[in-house]
Amino acid sequence: MTERIEYETVSVRKGEELNVFQLQSFLIEHFPHLVQEELTVKQFSAGHSNLTYLLKMGEWEGVLRRPPIGPVAPKAHDMKREFRFLSEVHPLFGVTPEPYVFSDQEDIVGSPFFIMERKKGEVVDTSFPPHLHVTPDVCKRISDEMVSKLVDLHAIDHTNTHLHEISRPEHFMERQVHGWIKRYDRAKTTDIPEVDHLTKWLIKTVPTNTESTIIHYDFKLNNAMFSSDFKSMVGLFDWEMATVGDPLADLGVAMGYWIQHDDPELLKYGLGKPPVTIMEGFYSRRQFIDEYAKKSGRDVNHIHFYISFAYFKLAVIVQQIYYRFKMGQTNDPRFSQFDQFAKSLITVGNQAAFDFKE
Repeated sequence: MTERIEYETVSVRKGEELNVFQLQSFLIEHFPHLVQEELTVKQFSAGHSNLTYLLKMGEWEGVLRRPPIGPVAPKAHDMKREFRFLSEVHPLFGVTPEPYVFSDQEDIVGSPFFIMERKKGEVVDTSFPPHLHVTPDVCKRISDEMVSKLVDLHAIDHTNTHLHEISRPEHFMERQVHGWIKRYDRAKTTDIPEVDHLTKWLIKTVPTNTESTIIHYDFKLNNAMFSSDFKSMVGLFDWEMATVGDPLADLGVAMGYWIQHDDPELLKYGLGKPPVTIMEGFYSRRQFIDEYAKKSGRDVNHIHFYISFAYFKLAVIVQQIYYRFKMGQTNDPRFSQFDQFAKSLITVGNQAAFDFKE
């Protein structure tokens, strides 16, 4: 397992280096027992948004998160908010990494950042570790655990937390729809005719669900970490978008990322290789939704709206990344075709309005 974890880290990419001297001094100040140790820094290779680094000083390990290099969208990549959210949720939901320390001293790594617990386990995305024998039963087990943990998260009583100070659950979906349309307009680089149809439909069709729960809002397989036998989730990461809001929005976003074997090629390969969820044994989106409904007791009759919105939201995120690439704010070659992927997601979002309607 150690080899698998190390493989997911790489040497820090050019232009994304940290000031190791400044950072080591900061760590010694907040973790005095590390005073005799030398800091080494590697970078987690996955992810397209915030930058995440593995810090090692002797036997101690931690994970540092900071915003991407260059200008960022308004209200995005708020490290202080994510740190506060983790601080509230970690005691209630064990798969959440423990947050250690936040800093807004930009002279240390060039931006606000926080350091959190480094969890260990198996993370899967486009393939399984080669040493594992994966059967359809294992894939089904992972699917069921993903559903169960989403249901567990939505069952937490958030009223005894301080999350209301950084969340606005009232009229959640209405504000989400209008807010993400504005984000798209700010990041637009070309006209996509299908956008107008989808956004008008979303505005007209916003559900009136008033239930609010803690939502992760980026709940996907490669944000989860599992035990070596895949019987349990041991970590859930990337809480940047988490809030208190409509639980079905969380389910919709999860399904926006959940690729199945018969999906269009552009959807399967939009981010590179398709995820392992196309393999035999993984739930289809319909099976995932039905299991969620059964375990949570929630009515999912309007899930078609939430899935359509999820594809639009993902298209906006992809478009924002492409905008940064086009403006020369990042040179990462992975982003060069994201405008085409955004267009594909808009098309799929329009289609989902009909495919999942009861």
